[in-house]
Amino acid sequence: MTRPPTAAQRRVIDAADPVTGRLKGTESQLDALVKRGLAFRHPRPPHDHFLTPAGHRVRETAAAVPEQPPATDPAPAPGVFTAHVGGTEEPADTGPARVREVHSAWQGLLELRRMTNPDGATDRPCGWERGHLVPAAALALEAAGHAPEAGGAPGYRVRATPQPEAVAVHAPEGEALRACASTLEQAGWQVGEYTQPRTGTRYLLASPRRV
Repeated sequence: MTRPPTAAQRRVIDAADPVTGRLKGTESQLDALVKRGLAFRHPRPPHDHFLTPAGHRVRETAAAVPEQPPATDPAPAPGVFTAHVGGTEEPADTGPARVREVHSAWQGLLELRRMTNPDGATDRPCGWERGHLVPAAALALEAAGHAPEAGGAPGYRVRATPQPEAVAVHAPEGEALRACASTLEQAGWQVGEYTQPRTGTRYLLASPRRV
């Protein structure tokens, strides 16, 4: 891509669904994004348009480095879903609205798997998950009903690791840790249980399964 997206195209990209990357815009805007390699048209009806990995990078770069930062702190963008990764001081939101958001995000992720995995499989992670390991694993856990560690309450914590395509999952040892392992395996992750050398604490190491 030699030229950055136009202002109108950037608005279309920024308004894409945060999980599936589904786009809304005029036919000319969507066609232009396809020609730039930032979007693709799904071959199956209703032939919606979705962000490509390059399109996701454009949106993430724009969010990280705004072109014109506002003078005051902006309000959170409506409709943006963030998975609970655990380890916060504030209690996690577990109300009915959050449950609906998590369910919708998980269904959207399954649809993204169907659309982007070469064979349309939904039982293993897709490219987006391999590029967003921590939120992807956290979403799988939260969608299955696991509670994150928050506000002093025990629960899971998902953290990045130096290993490529692997996250560490911490949870109370015993049944809770085994339940997290089972959930991730059912969600298409390869999971192993390990012991921290210094503390003797058990934890999980999870990687997205490819086949």
